[in-house]
Amino acid sequence: MSTQLEIARSGQISDAVKSVAAIENLAPKFIRDEVAAGRIVICANKVHLADNLVPAGIGRALTVKINANIGASDVRSSLDGEVEKMKMAIDLGADAMMDLSTGGDLDEIRTRLLSHCNVPFGTVPLYEVITDRSVEEIDRDSILKVVEKQAKQGVDFFTIHAGILREHLDLIGSRVCGIVSRGGALMAKWMIHHNKQNPMFDMFDDLCAIMREYDVCFSLGDALRPGCIADATDEGQIAELRTLGELTQRAWENGCQVMVEGPGHVPYHEIQKNMEMQQEICHGAPFYVLGPLVTDIAPGYDHITSAIGGTAAAVYGASFLCYVTPREHLGLPDVEDVRQGVIASKIAAHAADIAKGLPGAADRDLRLSTARANLNWNGHISESLDPNTAQRMHEEACAGSEMAETKDSADYCTMCGRDWCSVRINKEIRDACGKQ
Repeated sequence: MSTQLEIARSGQISDAVKSVAAIENLAPKFIRDEVAAGRIVICANKVHLADNLVPAGIGRALTVKINANIGASDVRSSLDGEVEKMKMAIDLGADAMMDLSTGGDLDEIRTRLLSHCNVPFGTVPLYEVITDRSVEEIDRDSILKVVEKQAKQGVDFFTIHAGILREHLDLIGSRVCGIVSRGGALMAKWMIHHNKQNPMFDMFDDLCAIMREYDVCFSLGDALRPGCIADATDEGQIAELRTLGELTQRAWENGCQVMVEGPGHVPYHEIQKNMEMQQEICHGAPFYVLGPLVTDIAPGYDHITSAIGGTAAAVYGASFLCYVTPREHLGLPDVEDVRQGVIASKIAAHAADIAKGLPGAADRDLRLSTARANLNWNGHISESLDPNTAQRMHEEACAGSEMAETKDSADYCTMCGRDWCSVRINKEIRDACGKQ
């Protein structure tokens, strides 16, 4: 069976392409041509697609998508808790999920999560490779074995850290934060110990063979992404990006879909340059960015710093935003952290869709604003990104107020009361003008 890329290149329109076209309100032929060019990916493992997956497209011409990371660890491991996080993230609008588990029964965790996941599902296979061996003991067979097993389970996209090379390690000595990518640090440690090239780079065609068989999309990992704004856009980051551009073409030559992962910490004024540089070097392949965070001084609020950067990144070229939670840099996120991370990222993605001028992007805003202008609280709340939170805050504002006594929600402002509300006065003005 062919991959979505190969089907599109042959001129055919797959069911997955038709599904994406319907969701995005675009012509199937347009989606097909963008997939064939590598500018859109449809992360849809054949196993997952035959089960419960709803195909989603990721690409510059489409609405900006967001990913939510979850995962158990040796520090905190609760399968039920991870399932709860995933379900809530999807309910709030996460377009994809990644399982970054490093502790517990990884096979059981992945199988359970996939059974509840109807959006594209990603992993970092290297995390499982090192669960029963030291970094130094990693070899070709151990990597391929895990990659094939996870592909058979239905994983839709893999983060593969194949772009960090031995020659890149000399470029990071002056960094403040060094290598913050777990996969990147592991590969660097392996290369230093063995004094050999990155095994994932050397065996890239073997990885392609497995991923092509199941149509698993590459998410080429940015092992040298900057971990603070002082390290952004340095020699190491750019050198690896050039390798990722070469690997993008190799993946396409092997019939595999590919997207490219991007930087995590970038000062605001460098975001446009980073996005445009990736588009050029990686031949238009979809860009998947972590944030980026535009400042380092907001632990506890990094969902906000990442939303600021994510909006700019998506305006200037990114197609896929990885959420950041308030607990980034501080600990593993709980359910509430996941909620806040998803909402912040959804705000960034939606704001970028409006700025990009996508047809219909601001329709929901207009519906909400119309409801707000008419003091239509039900409409106002139902159109919001997080109706449960909006409803809770509204009810708290109503408690003990005149509105709670009169139940006249259409004629009462929970911020200003009755007489001071500009929205209510505007309604009176419109009614008066309409009578003249």
